[in-house]
Amino acid sequence: MCENRQSRDTKMAKLAFLGLGVMGYPMAGHLRAAGHDVTVYNRTTAKAEAWAAQHGGAFAATPRAAAEGCDFVLACVGNDDDLRAVVTGPDGALAGMKPGAIFVDHTTVSATVTREMATQAAAQGVGYVDAPVSGGQAGAENGKLAIMCGGDAAHFAAAEAIVAAYAKATVHFGDVGAGQLTKMVNQICIAGLVQAMSEGLFFAMQAGLDPKKVADLVSQGAGGSWQLANRAGTMVDNEFNHGFAVDWMRKDLGIALGQAKELGVSLPVTAVVDQFYAEVQQMGGGRWDTSSLIQRFRKMTGGSV
Repeated sequence: MCENRQSRDTKMAKLAFLGLGVMGYPMAGHLRAAGHDVTVYNRTTAKAEAWAAQHGGAFAATPRAAAEGCDFVLACVGNDDDLRAVVTGPDGALAGMKPGAIFVDHTTVSATVTREMATQAAAQGVGYVDAPVSGGQAGAENGKLAIMCGGDAAHFAAAEAIVAAYAKATVHFGDVGAGQLTKMVNQICIAGLVQAMSEGLFFAMQAGLDPKKVADLVSQGAGGSWQLANRAGTMVDNEFNHGFAVDWMRKDLGIALGQAKELGVSLPVTAVVDQFYAEVQQMGGGRWDTSSLIQRFRKMTGGSV
């Protein structure tokens, strides 16, 4: 579909964006707002139609149709299987991509499937950049995502100019797969931070302190973090609707733990927190955001904190 529309701006790129979830929908919107010619694909066509109506872009019925003639194809889907589904096969993006085009994957997936997809792309002259993101739904909506990338340096440089539409920081870490490995580090760190915050806030409550007041002070010292500054108050207020769900975190931690096993690396805290998130799922919190770890303590105390 993309090849049928002519650019009136030499800086405009012809793009396809695959996957319009809580992250992909606003990310694709930023690309359109930046002046690019954007065609979207989503498994649920109604969402793609709504995006096109809102942003003035186009939508396609298959990844292949969306990708035809495009300079860049970007994706933000769910997991390894979802990525394979939109990239490979007769209706996959690679079937429609021209030699010299670049595929940019924002999905958090395994380094294994990343390298597999990159190999298939290279076989037909298509570049591949793995570019998972951090910053959550708010970061996507505000165009302030941290993007960690792997791939050929020239492909990265070309992609960097495109993803700047929704990036706060974009860094190249090495060959294909390096972006996914860096994202694993990100998720390992978040898991430990949120568990520590849950314990600290619970301790403050049980000690009769004002947990918000404590968090505000601690966030300005050596114990500070983005999570503490932005999530402590909502954790105390029992609000867990900030986008990145426990179900997705468990998927990501599973990837990290699997990679650690391959590397012979022990991640004891990550393994324990992963099981704590499993308890949150059992409480019916699979769609709560990741800060909901504190709900385990509320359950332990009969909801008294």
